[in-house]
Amino acid sequence: MAEDKTELEDSSRPEFWDVRYASGETPWDFHGVPAALKAFLKASQPRNVLIPGCGAAYEVRAFHETGWNVTAIDFSRVAVERARSELETLANRVVQGDFFTHDFCGKRFDTIYERTFLCALPPRVWPAYVNRMTELLRPNGKLVGIFLYGEEYEPPPFPLNADKTRELFEGNFSLIKMLPVSDSLPLFAGKEFWQEWLLA
Repeated sequence: MAEDKTELEDSSRPEFWDVRYASGETPWDFHGVPAALKAFLKASQPRNVLIPGCGAAYEVRAFHETGWNVTAIDFSRVAVERARSELETLANRVVQGDFFTHDFCGKRFDTIYERTFLCALPPRVWPAYVNRMTELLRPNGKLVGIFLYGEEYEPPPFPLNADKTRELFEGNFSLIKMLPVSDSLPLFAGKEFWQEWLLA
C-alpha cells in the first residue's frame, strides 16, 4: 500500500496524473491555445514538432492547422484518452508513452513545445528533461513555449527561477526570446513567460 501511495503522490509517475484527469482536478487546464503560441505559429515556417506531456493536447490541432507535422506524447492513460476523444481525426497524433524512454525510431524534431510539462516534474528530473531535449532536437532546433517562474508553495507546479534556469540550460541552449504571457490562468498570472531556446 505504501508503494501505491508514493506513486499517487509523485508527479513523475503516470498514476499521479491519471487520478487528477479522471477526477477533473485539473486547475492548470487552459482549455485552449495561448496567444503566445498563436503568434509563434503565425510567424514561423511549419516544420515538425513534438509536444511532451501534452495532457488534453489542445495545441495539436493548432499546429496541424498551420501545416506542422505534430506528434504529442503523454504517459497518463486518462489524459491520452481525453486528448484522443477531443481530437477525433487527429487522435493518432497522440502517443501514450514516457517522454524520457519512448522510442521515436531515431526521429529528431525541429521544435519541441513546452507547456506546463517542466513545472509538473520534480526538480530532480529536470536535468534528465534537458538531456532528453538535446537528444530529440535536431541541430539548431528550438525548445519553445511557456515556462513558469516564481516561488514554490504546494508543488506541483514546481516553478523555475533565474538561477535554476541558468544551471539547467547554460551550455546546451541559448535563450533567444522571452516575453511575459498576457493570458495566463489566474493560478499562473504574472509568473509565465514565453521563451524560445536555441539548441547550442
